[in-house]
Amino acid sequence: MAVARLSLLALTLWATSASASEQDCVPSKWGAADEIGSANLITPESVLAASKLIKTGKTYSLGITVDATTPAFPPRGLSLQVVQPGQQQGRAAFPNMAYNDDLVQTWLGIGSQIDGLGHLGAPGGVYYNCNRAEDFADIKGLTKLGIDKIPPIVARGVVLDMAGHAGVEVMQAGQFFTVADVKAVEEKQGTPIGEGDVVLFHTGWTDGMLATDPEAWVAGEPGMAEEVAEYLASRNVVAAGADTWGLDVVPPEHPERPFQGHVTLLKENGIYILEVMNTGPLVRDGAFEFLFVLGHAKIKGAVQMIINPVAIR
Repeated sequence: MAVARLSLLALTLWATSASASEQDCVPSKWGAADEIGSANLITPESVLAASKLIKTGKTYSLGITVDATTPAFPPRGLSLQVVQPGQQQGRAAFPNMAYNDDLVQTWLGIGSQIDGLGHLGAPGGVYYNCNRAEDFADIKGLTKLGIDKIPPIVARGVVLDMAGHAGVEVMQAGQFFTVADVKAVEEKQGTPIGEGDVVLFHTGWTDGMLATDPEAWVAGEPGMAEEVAEYLASRNVVAAGADTWGLDVVPPEHPERPFQGHVTLLKENGIYILEVMNTGPLVRDGAFEFLFVLGHAKIKGAVQMIINPVAIR
């Protein structure tokens, strides 16, 4: 009987939370039918302005190499097989050549990735722009808010050296930075966050931990305080990311609200999240401002995507 009462209480709390999420949902400023959120800020004019940031032509790969050993948010993983179709037992597929093909079974949220707007919602299954999970989340793919809807992201990019601000090479798991910290780095670097920007945070976490202690790397991470997500939303950025696997601090600032920054950015504001960005080379070169370019694989209905954005200085 006690278990039944607890179950009923849990169901009541869930229903109350779900109802509140629905009532609190406000349609996007880009209209009730919008599916691309902050990508609406990318225009021919903004792209031309961002292109003027190129001074040296040097390019930086912001994605990391992934394989079956790459740690990821559980239970995510990757398996790759290279095969030679039609060439078994000495057979030749064609008279003039041999070839390799590949098969991959993977989660798309592994390594360097973009979180789409269909990735995370509020309790009760309410996602960006008041879309409800039962209306668009099908096992065969999302019918709304899919990765395939996102246009190429070409924008001014800014990397903020939060590790340097903290006076360390590598920030610690559970260590978070505040809006005051972010503003201090903006001022120090001379890189104020502007509308339509892609903002990356450098914590040193991937440079310092991924190769040497992969289990610790994926068990926690430094990251932004909840208020930083609100600040980024107020600045009308297109995307925000870091050299960590989850952007938000882990363990969380408030235990009852893990990954609250994800909720604020994705669900509430339609701002994309970029994870495991290779920010170290940018910081070491002092390349704090650059042209950011991302053209991702457009798998229809996908939630996330493995990516390799390019920064051009």
